[in-house]
Amino acid sequence: MDLISLACGYTIPGQYDTIKSLMSVISKFFKFDGIDPMVCRLGLATRGNTHLTKDDVLFALEQGLNYWNWCGYEDGMAQAIRELGPKRKQVVISAQLSARDSQGLHQELEQTLEQILTDYLDVATFYYVERAKEWEKIIGPTGALKGLRTAQKQGLVRIIGLTTHQRHLALKVLNEGLLDLLMIRYNAAHRGAEDKIFPAAQTSKKPIVAFTALRWSDLLKSTPEDPSDFVLPSAHDWYRFVLAHPAVSVVLAAPANRLELSHNLRLLADWKAPSSKELQTMRDHGDRVHRYARKFI
Repeated sequence: MDLISLACGYTIPGQYDTIKSLMSVISKFFKFDGIDPMVCRLGLATRGNTHLTKDDVLFALEQGLNYWNWCGYEDGMAQAIRELGPKRKQVVISAQLSARDSQGLHQELEQTLEQILTDYLDVATFYYVERAKEWEKIIGPTGALKGLRTAQKQGLVRIIGLTTHQRHLALKVLNEGLLDLLMIRYNAAHRGAEDKIFPAAQTSKKPIVAFTALRWSDLLKSTPEDPSDFVLPSAHDWYRFVLAHPAVSVVLAAPANRLELSHNLRLLADWKAPSSKELQTMRDHGDRVHRYARKFI
């Protein structure tokens, strides 16, 4: 049995001690090639419908969350980035770019840097590439990848990635080896990335940034099939589930407010991997949620 299988809780007779030993320790930090500093593997993200204030985001930094994924909206994270000052070097800032052609990419990147008052992005990803035609345009002669590689050589971007929900496309991108990082959905209800995406990322040594760890909060809710003695895991337990997979470099938390942020931050004081039994319990609930909860792409 390989390391991935052990870490994900697959068991065969006589291997419980090996799994227990493997899962007793989980790394808290990750170092991206070409980027300083090391980051806490629990990252912070904003999205259009969240309400984190500037003070909330800076508070998260004080607690150790220094991988920030900015959604592009004028929000508390944008304000916090503008006020980092000398602390800018302590934070890895990631932003999603929607342009598919080189000219549009240059304009969007320039606007992004101006809006958040920084000289560079640590991570820039092509935002929600969901169709093969989009990817082909991006890597074409006048595509956005060419423009972003130019920006990378100019020091405006450190590493380049892609964000997608489509596993077949993600695998194609990994195998082509044109990018430095992959952002993809992974949670207990959507575990398909374990089959081919994660092994390919580990083979190619490409970092994985996982999002939607709570499945839009559905994993925090009961289902009609829950066993009578089932106790719902907390938010930070679901982030722990994602971080337990050795292919995942960072998992993004996108709390809606300070209260949800405080719940997520509990993981920092209780940093440990799930036991094999806990992993299986969460996988079972993920299966139930997948059957009963609202559907997404």
